[in-house]
Amino acid sequence: MADLTQRPPSFPALWKRIDKAWLVIAAIPVLLAIFDLPQVAPTLTFAGSAIAETGIFIIVAITLVAYVKAAGAETLLAKAFEGSPVRMIVLAAVLGGLSPFCSCQVIPFIAALLAVGAPLSAVMAFWLSSPLMDPAMFTITWGTLGLEFAIGKTVAAVALGLMGGFVTMALAKSPVFTDPLREKPQIGGCCGVKKPFQGKPVWQFWSEADRRDAFRRSWVDNALFLFKWLLLAYIIEALMLHYVPAEMIANLLGGDGIGTVVLAALVGMPAYLNGYAAVGLIDGLLAQGMAQGAAMSFVIAGGVSCIPAAVAVWALVKPRVFAAYLGIALVGALLAGLAWGVIA
Repeated sequence: MADLTQRPPSFPALWKRIDKAWLVIAAIPVLLAIFDLPQVAPTLTFAGSAIAETGIFIIVAITLVAYVKAAGAETLLAKAFEGSPVRMIVLAAVLGGLSPFCSCQVIPFIAALLAVGAPLSAVMAFWLSSPLMDPAMFTITWGTLGLEFAIGKTVAAVALGLMGGFVTMALAKSPVFTDPLREKPQIGGCCGVKKPFQGKPVWQFWSEADRRDAFRRSWVDNALFLFKWLLLAYIIEALMLHYVPAEMIANLLGGDGIGTVVLAALVGMPAYLNGYAAVGLIDGLLAQGMAQGAAMSFVIAGGVSCIPAAVAVWALVKPRVFAAYLGIALVGALLAGLAWGVIA
Protein backbone atom coordinates (compact mmCIF):
# COMPACT_ATOMS: atom_id res chain seq x y z
CA MET A 1 0.00 0.00 0.00
CA ALA A 2 1.34 3.39 -0.93
CA ASP A 3 2.54 5.67 1.84
CA LEU A 4 0.19 8.64 1.67
CA THR A 5 1.78 10.40 4.63
CA GLN A 6 4.80 11.62 2.69
CA ARG A 7 4.54 15.20 1.55
CA PRO A 8 5.68 16.21 -1.92
CA PRO A 9 8.93 18.19 -2.02
CA SER A 10 8.52 21.90 -1.35
CA PHE A 11 9.12 24.44 -4.08
CA PRO A 12 12.49 25.58 -2.57
CA ALA A 13 13.65 21.94 -2.50
CA LEU A 14 12.58 21.40 -6.11
CA TRP A 15 14.22 24.68 -7.16
CA LYS A 16 17.54 23.58 -5.66
CA ARG A 17 17.45 20.38 -7.72
CA ILE A 18 16.96 22.18 -11.02
CA ASP A 19 20.10 22.77 -13.05
CA LYS A 20 19.95 26.52 -13.66
CA ALA A 21 22.06 26.33 -16.82
CA TRP A 22 19.62 23.95 -18.51
CA LEU A 23 16.78 26.14 -17.30
CA VAL A 24 18.30 29.17 -19.02
CA ILE A 25 18.98 27.17 -22.18
CA ALA A 26 15.32 26.14 -22.32
CA ALA A 27 14.04 29.61 -21.42
CA ILE A 28 15.91 31.55 -24.11
CA PRO A 29 14.12 30.01 -27.14
CA VAL A 30 10.79 30.42 -25.35
CA LEU A 31 11.44 34.10 -24.72
CA LEU A 32 12.64 34.57 -28.28
CA ALA A 33 9.46 32.91 -29.56
CA ILE A 34 7.42 35.42 -27.55
CA PHE A 35 9.33 38.59 -28.32
CA ASP A 36 11.26 37.93 -31.55
CA LEU A 37 10.05 34.76 -33.24
CA PRO A 38 12.14 35.10 -36.45
CA GLN A 39 15.32 34.99 -34.35
CA VAL A 40 14.67 31.56 -32.81
CA ALA A 41 15.91 29.48 -35.74
CA PRO A 42 19.07 31.56 -36.45
CA THR A 43 20.05 31.47 -32.77
CA LEU A 44 19.68 27.71 -32.44
CA THR A 45 21.35 27.14 -35.82
CA PHE A 46 24.32 29.28 -34.80
CA ALA A 47 24.71 27.40 -31.51
CA GLY A 48 24.40 24.00 -33.19
CA SER A 49 26.94 24.87 -35.86
CA ALA A 50 29.40 26.15 -33.26
CA ILE A 51 29.04 22.94 -31.22
CA ALA A 52 29.64 20.87 -34.36
CA GLU A 53 32.75 22.85 -35.30
CA THR A 54 34.31 22.35 -31.87
CA GLY A 55 33.13 18.73 -31.60
CA ILE A 56 36.56 17.17 -32.14
CA PHE A 57 38.04 19.37 -29.43
CA ILE A 58 35.25 18.40 -27.04
CA ILE A 59 35.81 14.68 -27.67
CA VAL A 60 39.57 14.97 -27.18
CA ALA A 61 39.10 16.99 -23.99
CA ILE A 62 36.65 14.67 -22.27
CA THR A 63 38.59 11.55 -23.31
CA LEU A 64 41.82 12.94 -21.88
CA VAL A 65 40.18 13.93 -18.61
CA ALA A 66 38.46 10.54 -18.31
CA TYR A 67 41.77 8.75 -18.89
CA VAL A 68 43.54 10.78 -16.19
CA LYS A 69 40.71 10.13 -13.74
CA ALA A 70 40.54 6.40 -14.45
CA ALA A 71 44.32 6.01 -14.21
CA GLY A 72 44.41 7.87 -10.90
CA ALA A 73 47.02 10.32 -12.21
CA GLU A 74 45.84 12.96 -9.75
CA THR A 75 48.11 11.26 -7.18
CA LEU A 76 51.03 12.96 -8.91
CA LEU A 77 49.70 16.30 -7.71
CA ALA A 78 50.90 15.61 -4.17
CA LYS A 79 54.51 15.65 -5.35
CA ALA A 80 54.21 19.38 -6.03
CA PHE A 81 54.12 19.97 -2.29
CA GLU A 82 57.39 18.26 -1.42
CA GLY A 83 60.88 19.74 -1.18
CA SER A 84 62.09 23.33 -0.92
CA PRO A 85 59.57 26.21 -0.87
CA VAL A 86 60.74 27.53 -4.24
CA ARG A 87 60.43 24.10 -5.83
CA MET A 88 56.97 23.67 -4.35
CA ILE A 89 55.79 27.02 -5.71
CA VAL A 90 57.08 26.30 -9.21
CA LEU A 91 55.62 22.79 -9.37
CA ALA A 92 52.32 23.88 -7.81
CA ALA A 93 51.90 26.67 -10.37
CA VAL A 94 52.75 24.40 -13.31
CA LEU A 95 50.65 21.45 -12.16
CA GLY A 96 47.79 23.75 -11.19
CA GLY A 97 47.71 25.09 -14.73
CA LEU A 98 47.70 21.59 -16.21
CA SER A 99 45.62 19.47 -13.83
CA PRO A 100 42.14 18.51 -15.07
CA PHE A 101 40.40 18.63 -11.70
CA CYS A 102 37.61 20.92 -10.58
CA SER A 103 37.99 23.15 -7.54
CA CYS A 104 35.73 21.09 -5.31
CA GLN A 105 37.87 17.99 -5.89
CA VAL A 106 41.00 19.63 -4.52
CA ILE A 107 39.37 21.16 -1.43
CA PRO A 108 39.88 18.07 0.78
CA PHE A 109 43.42 17.66 -0.54
CA ILE A 110 44.40 21.29 0.05
CA ALA A 111 42.75 21.25 3.49
CA ALA A 112 44.82 18.23 4.47
CA LEU A 113 48.04 19.83 3.19
CA LEU A 114 47.41 23.06 5.07
CA ALA A 115 46.54 21.15 8.23
CA VAL A 116 49.87 19.32 8.23
CA GLY A 117 51.87 22.48 7.58
CA ALA A 118 52.29 22.77 3.82
CA PRO A 119 53.33 26.35 3.04
CA LEU A 120 50.55 28.69 2.06
CA SER A 121 52.78 30.08 -0.71
CA ALA A 122 52.69 26.79 -2.66
CA VAL A 123 48.98 26.39 -2.03
CA MET A 124 48.37 29.94 -3.26
CA ALA A 125 50.33 29.19 -6.44
CA PHE A 126 48.15 26.16 -7.09
CA TRP A 127 44.91 27.95 -6.23
CA LEU A 128 45.62 30.80 -8.63
CA SER A 129 46.66 28.74 -11.64
CA SER A 130 44.33 25.75 -11.23
CA PRO A 131 40.96 27.33 -12.21
CA LEU A 132 42.39 29.05 -15.28
CA MET A 133 43.53 26.17 -17.44
CA ASP A 134 43.27 22.40 -17.77
CA PRO A 135 43.40 20.01 -20.75
CA ALA A 136 39.70 20.38 -21.49
CA MET A 137 39.84 24.17 -21.23
CA PHE A 138 42.91 24.26 -23.46
CA THR A 139 41.30 22.22 -26.24
CA ILE A 140 38.03 24.16 -26.13
CA THR A 141 39.89 27.50 -26.12
CA TRP A 142 42.07 26.31 -29.00
CA GLY A 143 39.03 25.26 -31.02
CA THR A 144 37.18 28.54 -30.47
CA LEU A 145 39.73 31.30 -29.91
CA GLY A 146 42.77 29.81 -31.59
CA LEU A 147 45.94 28.02 -30.51
CA GLU A 148 47.82 31.26 -29.82
CA PHE A 149 45.21 32.47 -27.32
CA ALA A 150 45.10 29.05 -25.63
CA ILE A 151 48.87 29.01 -25.22
CA GLY A 152 48.85 32.63 -24.02
CA LYS A 153 46.25 31.88 -21.37
CA THR A 154 48.20 28.82 -20.22
CA VAL A 155 51.37 30.86 -19.82
CA ALA A 156 49.40 33.55 -18.00
CA ALA A 157 47.89 30.95 -15.65
CA VAL A 158 51.29 29.56 -14.66
CA ALA A 159 52.79 33.05 -14.38
CA LEU A 160 49.95 34.16 -12.11
CA GLY A 161 50.51 31.11 -9.91
CA LEU A 162 54.22 31.87 -9.68
CA MET A 163 53.57 35.52 -8.85
CA GLY A 164 51.04 34.65 -6.16
CA GLY A 165 53.25 31.98 -4.66
CA PHE A 166 56.34 34.15 -4.39
CA VAL A 167 54.39 37.18 -3.12
CA THR A 168 52.84 35.01 -0.43
CA MET A 169 56.26 33.57 0.50
CA ALA A 170 57.79 37.05 0.72
CA LEU A 171 54.95 38.29 2.95
CA ALA A 172 54.51 35.05 4.92
CA LYS A 173 55.15 36.78 8.26
CA SER A 174 52.92 39.75 7.55
CA PRO A 175 49.55 40.17 9.32
CA VAL A 176 47.79 39.17 6.10
CA PHE A 177 49.20 35.66 5.84
CA THR A 178 49.94 34.65 9.44
CA ASP A 179 47.52 32.08 10.87
CA PRO A 180 45.64 31.82 7.55
CA LEU A 181 43.25 28.92 8.24
CA ARG A 182 39.71 29.11 9.47
CA GLU A 183 39.08 27.39 12.79
CA LYS A 184 36.72 24.90 11.18
CA PRO A 185 37.44 24.77 7.45
CA GLN A 186 34.69 23.45 5.21
CA ILE A 187 36.42 20.55 3.50
CA GLY A 188 33.44 18.92 1.82
CA GLY A 189 33.41 18.87 -1.94
CA CYS A 190 30.61 18.84 -4.48
CA CYS A 191 32.31 16.00 -6.34
CA GLY A 192 32.12 13.66 -3.38
CA VAL A 193 35.86 13.14 -2.98
CA LYS A 194 36.52 11.44 0.36
CA LYS A 195 40.13 10.25 0.00
CA PRO A 196 41.72 12.32 -2.75
CA PHE A 197 45.10 11.75 -4.39
CA GLN A 198 46.06 8.44 -2.77
CA GLY A 199 47.84 5.44 -4.25
CA LYS A 200 49.82 5.14 -7.47
CA PRO A 201 48.64 5.79 -11.05
CA VAL A 202 47.60 2.77 -13.12
CA TRP A 203 48.21 3.88 -16.69
CA GLN A 204 46.78 0.69 -18.28
CA PHE A 205 43.56 1.11 -16.37
CA TRP A 206 41.39 -0.93 -18.76
CA SER A 207 42.49 -4.16 -17.11
CA GLU A 208 40.48 -3.26 -13.99
CA ALA A 209 36.69 -3.19 -14.04
CA ASP A 210 36.29 -0.40 -11.48
CA ARG A 211 38.66 1.84 -13.41
CA ARG A 212 36.83 1.13 -16.66
CA ASP A 213 33.65 2.19 -14.89
CA ALA A 214 35.40 5.32 -13.64
CA PHE A 215 36.46 6.13 -17.20
CA ARG A 216 32.93 5.66 -18.51
CA ARG A 217 31.34 7.75 -15.74
CA SER A 218 33.89 10.53 -16.14
CA TRP A 219 33.47 10.55 -19.93
CA VAL A 220 29.68 10.83 -19.73
CA ASP A 221 29.71 13.39 -16.90
CA ASN A 222 32.21 15.63 -18.64
CA ALA A 223 30.46 15.28 -22.00
CA LEU A 224 27.20 16.49 -20.46
CA PHE A 225 29.01 19.23 -18.53
CA LEU A 226 30.84 20.62 -21.55
CA PHE A 227 27.85 20.29 -23.86
CA LYS A 228 25.65 22.17 -21.40
CA TRP A 229 27.99 25.11 -20.86
CA LEU A 230 29.15 25.40 -24.46
CA LEU A 231 25.59 25.28 -25.74
CA LEU A 232 24.67 28.08 -23.34
CA ALA A 233 27.76 30.03 -24.33
CA TYR A 234 27.05 29.81 -28.05
CA ILE A 235 23.38 30.74 -27.58
CA ILE A 236 24.48 33.82 -25.63
CA GLU A 237 27.07 34.58 -28.31
CA ALA A 238 24.39 34.41 -31.02
CA LEU A 239 22.15 36.78 -29.05
CA MET A 240 25.01 39.15 -28.40
CA LEU A 241 26.04 39.28 -32.04
CA HIS A 242 22.46 40.02 -33.05
CA TYR A 243 21.32 42.45 -30.36
CA VAL A 244 24.43 44.19 -28.98
CA PRO A 245 25.82 46.90 -31.29
CA ALA A 246 29.40 46.16 -32.28
CA GLU A 247 30.19 49.86 -31.99
CA MET A 248 29.37 49.80 -28.28
CA ILE A 249 31.75 46.90 -27.60
CA ALA A 250 34.47 48.52 -29.67
CA ASN A 251 34.07 51.82 -27.83
CA LEU A 252 34.15 50.21 -24.36
CA LEU A 253 36.67 47.41 -24.79
CA GLY A 254 38.44 48.19 -28.05
CA GLY A 255 41.92 49.58 -28.38
CA ASP A 256 45.11 48.63 -26.57
CA GLY A 257 45.04 51.22 -23.79
CA ILE A 258 45.34 50.30 -20.14
CA GLY A 259 41.80 51.55 -19.50
CA THR A 260 40.19 48.77 -21.53
CA VAL A 261 42.33 46.14 -19.79
CA VAL A 262 41.37 47.47 -16.37
CA LEU A 263 37.68 47.67 -17.27
CA ALA A 264 37.71 44.11 -18.64
CA ALA A 265 39.28 42.78 -15.45
CA LEU A 266 36.84 44.65 -13.21
CA VAL A 267 33.88 43.43 -15.26
CA GLY A 268 35.24 39.90 -15.52
CA MET A 269 35.66 39.30 -11.80
CA PRO A 270 31.98 39.55 -10.82
CA ALA A 271 30.43 38.55 -14.17
CA TYR A 272 32.32 35.33 -14.87
CA LEU A 273 30.35 32.18 -13.99
CA ASN A 274 32.06 29.37 -15.88
CA GLY A 275 35.27 29.12 -17.86
CA TYR A 276 33.74 27.07 -20.66
CA ALA A 277 30.81 29.43 -21.06
CA ALA A 278 33.23 32.35 -21.21
CA VAL A 279 34.93 30.96 -24.32
CA GLY A 280 31.92 31.63 -26.52
CA LEU A 281 31.31 34.96 -24.83
CA ILE A 282 34.85 36.12 -25.54
CA ASP A 283 34.60 34.87 -29.13
CA GLY A 284 31.55 37.04 -29.65
CA LEU A 285 33.13 40.06 -27.96
CA LEU A 286 36.27 39.76 -30.08
CA ALA A 287 34.12 39.60 -33.20
CA GLN A 288 32.49 42.86 -32.16
CA GLY A 289 35.72 44.73 -31.53
CA MET A 290 37.00 43.72 -28.10
CA ALA A 291 40.77 44.17 -27.83
CA GLN A 292 42.95 41.09 -27.38
CA GLY A 293 44.47 42.46 -24.18
CA ALA A 294 41.04 43.11 -22.70
CA ALA A 295 39.97 39.57 -23.59
CA MET A 296 42.95 38.05 -21.78
CA SER A 297 42.40 40.31 -18.77
CA PHE A 298 38.73 39.29 -18.63
CA VAL A 299 39.38 35.52 -18.69
CA ILE A 300 42.20 35.64 -16.13
CA ALA A 301 40.39 37.84 -13.61
CA GLY A 302 37.10 36.04 -14.09
CA GLY A 303 38.55 32.55 -13.99
CA VAL A 304 40.16 33.05 -10.59
CA SER A 305 37.09 34.72 -9.09
CA CYS A 306 34.46 32.40 -10.56
CA ILE A 307 32.18 30.82 -7.97
CA PRO A 308 33.73 27.30 -7.77
CA ALA A 309 37.29 28.60 -7.52
CA ALA A 310 36.43 31.35 -5.05
CA VAL A 311 34.41 29.01 -2.83
CA ALA A 312 37.35 26.59 -2.70
CA VAL A 313 39.54 29.32 -1.21
CA TRP A 314 36.88 30.96 0.98
CA ALA A 315 36.02 27.61 2.56
CA LEU A 316 39.52 27.13 3.97
CA VAL A 317 41.16 30.47 4.75
CA LYS A 318 40.30 33.63 6.62
CA PRO A 319 38.79 36.62 4.79
CA ARG A 320 42.06 38.59 4.73
CA VAL A 321 43.80 35.75 2.89
CA PHE A 322 40.84 35.47 0.52
CA ALA A 323 41.08 39.22 -0.15
CA ALA A 324 44.79 38.81 -0.93
CA TYR A 325 43.91 35.97 -3.31
CA LEU A 326 41.52 38.23 -5.24
CA GLY A 327 43.95 41.15 -5.15
CA ILE A 328 46.80 39.11 -6.59
CA ALA A 329 44.44 37.77 -9.24
CA LEU A 330 43.39 41.27 -10.26
CA VAL A 331 46.97 42.52 -10.55
CA GLY A 332 47.95 39.39 -12.48
CA ALA A 333 45.01 39.80 -14.84
CA LEU A 334 46.02 43.39 -15.59
CA LEU A 335 49.62 42.38 -16.27
CA ALA A 336 48.53 39.47 -18.46
CA GLY A 337 46.15 41.69 -20.41
CA LEU A 338 48.76 44.36 -21.01
CA ALA A 339 51.38 41.80 -22.05
CA TRP A 340 48.98 39.96 -24.38
CA GLY A 341 47.89 43.26 -25.92
CA VAL A 342 51.49 43.88 -26.93
CA ILE A 343 52.19 40.32 -28.11
CA ALA A 344 48.95 39.83 -30.03
